[in-house]
Amino acid sequence: MPTFHNGPVEIAYLDQGEGEPILLIHGFASNKDMNWSFPNWVTTLMRAGRRVIALDNRGHGQSTKLYSPDDYDTARMASDARALLDHLGIERADVMGYSMGARISAWLAVESPERVRSVVLGGLGIHLVEGVGLPQEVAQALEAPSVDDAQTAQGRTFRLFAEQTRSDLKALAACIRGSRQTLTAEQVGQITCPVLIAIGTKDTVSGAAAPLAVLIPGAEVVDIPERDHMLAVGDKVYKQAVVEFLSRRP
Repeated sequence: MPTFHNGPVEIAYLDQGEGEPILLIHGFASNKDMNWSFPNWVTTLMRAGRRVIALDNRGHGQSTKLYSPDDYDTARMASDARALLDHLGIERADVMGYSMGARISAWLAVESPERVRSVVLGGLGIHLVEGVGLPQEVAQALEAPSVDDAQTAQGRTFRLFAEQTRSDLKALAACIRGSRQTLTAEQVGQITCPVLIAIGTKDTVSGAAAPLAVLIPGAEVVDIPERDHMLAVGDKVYKQAVVEFLSRRP
């Protein structure tokens, strides 16, 4: 698996296919394989004529594990994505993120608009502006002696998912505590590239799509029917909407 360094942080990534590039940024406690390869996103996008690039966010997958919350500031995580584009010599790319990855994608679109041709925000709605990510109870569940000690259902869900992905639980707890930044309504209103917001109709984590779409000029919304936050990731409606969105963006 290829890697590169953004300062002291080593980032693992994949780079497959040919065509116009799309950068994929996974969600919390996931990794590039779990979020994008296993649900056939990479194959789907390659078949649509795309060069597919995906990274393991810091603290996740095969990338460097860090244990200070400051290391997971959303701006720093967005800098890893921008550095990957630099490393590959890519001036502009379409960008798609899911959940925490959507927050990072939006940050990249605001801070480096010249690098982002379009952005897909999967699994993240108005909580980009009005929420601060997962609750602290999830960090506590990750640090608990076992999953049976998790105090909330959501904490238990993410602890089980983190164990399934063989994640570093201490690094993930630091990530939750450090990546709690929001964008203002004025900031998201400055995103001028095409935007697609895709959220499951049973998703109770993301926040509603419509209020966020109102704030972003020209943003489109797709509802992923009968899917919650976890199951929406690989849904065929989501895939079809993204491929169609990319095919007609300028």
